Amino acid sequence: GKAGFDWAGIAKVGRKVEWPTWTPPASMIRRKPELARWADGMPGGEENPLGARAIYLYANGRDTLFRIHGTNEPASIGKSASSGCIRMLNEDVKELYQFVKHGATVTVL
Repeated sequence: GKAGFDWAGIAKVGRKVEWPTWTPPASMIRRKPELARWADGMPGGEENPLGARAIYLYANGRDTLFRIHGTNEPASIGKSASSGCIRMLNEDVKELYQFVKHGATVTVL
């Protein structure tokens, strides 16, 4: 993630979604008010920032709001560009999605 938005810890896969709806958190809307139009969610699809798949990370039974997901901005991969999520190319996250199980432990360093 961008400086100040990175996250590290141990979490569990709490949810997996194909072509997920993206809902910007309130903190992101405060930083970028133009995102308020998506406060009730942006439907999944090619323009959606979560891309083709999302793996939702939970800690202590609660959603961390961090995800492993695809992206609609493939040029951002490998850069500190996200608000803390782990972005992957859509084709790569589709492959990972097939193998990761609900409840799997995820360690982010």
